[in-house]
Amino acid sequence: MRERRVWRSAWLPVAVFVLAAWIPPAFAQSDSAAAPAYSRKGADTCLGCHDDPPIMGLFRTKHARPADPRGPFGHGQYQCESCHGPGGAHAKAKGKEPAGIVHFNHDGVTRVAEQNSRCLGCHEANTTHDWGATAHAAAGVSCADCHRLHTADDAVRRVDTQPDVCSQCHEAQRSNLLKPSHHPLREGKMACTSCHAVHGAKGPASLMRASVTETCTVCHAEYRGPFLWEHQPVSEDCSNCHEPHGSVQNALLKSRPPFLCQQCHEGQGHPSAPNTPAGLPSGMPSAYLLAGGCVNCHSQVHGSNHPSGRAFMR
Repeated sequence: MRERRVWRSAWLPVAVFVLAAWIPPAFAQSDSAAAPAYSRKGADTCLGCHDDPPIMGLFRTKHARPADPRGPFGHGQYQCESCHGPGGAHAKAKGKEPAGIVHFNHDGVTRVAEQNSRCLGCHEANTTHDWGATAHAAAGVSCADCHRLHTADDAVRRVDTQPDVCSQCHEAQRSNLLKPSHHPLREGKMACTSCHAVHGAKGPASLMRASVTETCTVCHAEYRGPFLWEHQPVSEDCSNCHEPHGSVQNALLKSRPPFLCQQCHEGQGHPSAPNTPAGLPSGMPSAYLLAGGCVNCHSQVHGSNHPSGRAFMR
């Protein structure tokens, strides 16, 4: 009997500690004067003041479904306070005391890390694991910088409006999208997330795949290969020749042929300039370099499977 009492006395503090850790803070500290207090009526308390249309739009979103235990309104009485924190003191002070309220913006009241921790606490399946290693996280971007949660139509989640949201920060890419040759983002046929995994990815520039070429060939499968005759810059990186966000040249090329090709290929012993080709008097144009340039002859520049396709001419 003495040994049993000793065992109980030794494990009692551990059991109390485990139980205290398991009980949610809102219940475990409800009797403490220093503990933050939740409002008694949940969202009804908040809506007593915050009843303007931008806030009421929340009730047309998934976050406001009381039957969904995964959402804020499925957490019982907390509702708005599931994300914004305990608002008892805020409500008691008639909105003059913001203590304990999480502000999802850059007004300096709530740190970005704390804002994002509220979102990542639930959205962990597709975000939490990789978010910390992204360029967005390193730059101090908050979830609320891109997402609008009190509206049924979050612009960043729509194909036709997402580029407008992203280009608020990525101004160079927005400028390129206005050029004559561009991917159909302006037309609403694809979005930035068609190529980029903004919540975390293993590829450069937050690309969905491990490399630029792998990402491009998801859509451009005809250039994936493998080919009998490989063109080295193609297999290495599509952006060696193409500007993916937009260009003034056809086919998103960085420069017009033959000048693009001559960045790697010397023109010695080969028709290399439109007006001074080899073997012809100076000033006479070469038919080989007009219009399409080098691709007039070397049409299979992405690779060839023809036995005689070493020069990508067939």
